[in-house]
Amino acid sequence: MKKFLMGIFMALLSVFAFAEADYHIGIVTGTVSQSEDAARGAEAAIARYGAAEKGGKIVHVTYPDNFMQEMETTISQIASLADDPKMKAIIMGEGVPGTVEAYRRIREKRPDILLLTNSAHEDPEMVAEVVDLALETDIVARGHLIVLAAKQLGADKFMHISFPRHLSYEIISRRRNIMKETAKDLGMEFIDMSAPDPVSDVGVAGAQQFILEQVPNWLEKYGQNTAFFATNNSHTEPLLKRIAEKGGYFIEADLPSPTMGYPGALGIKFDESEKGNWQAILKKVEKSVIDANGAGRMGTWAYSYSFTGVLSLTDHAMNVIEGKCEMLDFDAFIETLKANTPGAGWNGSYYIGVDGVEKENFLMIYQDTYILGKGYLHMTDIEVPEKYFEIK
Repeated sequence: MKKFLMGIFMALLSVFAFAEADYHIGIVTGTVSQSEDAARGAEAAIARYGAAEKGGKIVHVTYPDNFMQEMETTISQIASLADDPKMKAIIMGEGVPGTVEAYRRIREKRPDILLLTNSAHEDPEMVAEVVDLALETDIVARGHLIVLAAKQLGADKFMHISFPRHLSYEIISRRRNIMKETAKDLGMEFIDMSAPDPVSDVGVAGAQQFILEQVPNWLEKYGQNTAFFATNNSHTEPLLKRIAEKGGYFIEADLPSPTMGYPGALGIKFDESEKGNWQAILKKVEKSVIDANGAGRMGTWAYSYSFTGVLSLTDHAMNVIEGKCEMLDFDAFIETLKANTPGAGWNGSYYIGVDGVEKENFLMIYQDTYILGKGYLHMTDIEVPEKYFEIK
């Protein structure tokens, strides 16, 4: 009897020991309504490693939807994670303004905490100074490869849709310049098109209405073999809707994902079992695009960049904490990305600062382009010419 009771006690003890994680990882994202893919990535991390409040490893908090006007709240929310004595790493699902200041405060209070961010909105030089690892889509490679993919599919013109606020960002303006040079090298016409800023007086609705009205006019003026790229997510949905209806090409979004623009443009609904299941999501989106006669003309990344970035940064931070790899092990991180995206290729490079020096803690990555109704283009196998890395 004593042995039986002792066995039960030891079993309960082992369950308790397993349940109580010896360290925590904080993940900060926008809300599901504003940043669904990143928030779903945090949910996936919780499903994999457990919520800290239930004995697991993950603490997930969200910043305000109106983060620009509530920046101090955003900063405080991020910095407060350092109050947890078990906190060993903090990950920003999207490095919104205020991240740099929050990370500076954490550095002062808890220099032992690893700091990582995805999709930094702030100056890359400032970000690189405060983080252990930053992640961003590869502006150089994508600037070249998106235009090259359009050419391969049959486009002879490339339209870049943006507005002054976005073009003031170094990363966006540099990518635009690379796209323009690539178009020139490929014998394609490059078209700069200005559209309303969704944060201006016209709002999101006005900015989207502009795109809905203008795409047919642009196609009539420039022809069916025009490829379109928009720097703002709000412009993507109406752009996809009109391209599906009227013609033209769309290679991938600024922040690529099968859920970026396609559901709203084509009336696609997902049930609970499909949310976060990217293979199921891609299959449903692909069928809708084919039914809309967009096959071979419209593309994406097969797996959401924001979702994959959050989950992979979490995995990587955990591997570093547990001594399985070094923080700046580029190859190890690429393998982590691949493990979270079966079938998709990845590639990337280091961000090169204004001083011409590579920042080894700032990774620029990209996933292979997936053209709906056609498949992967294997763009990650193409070596981007060195000249494009020198364009500013």
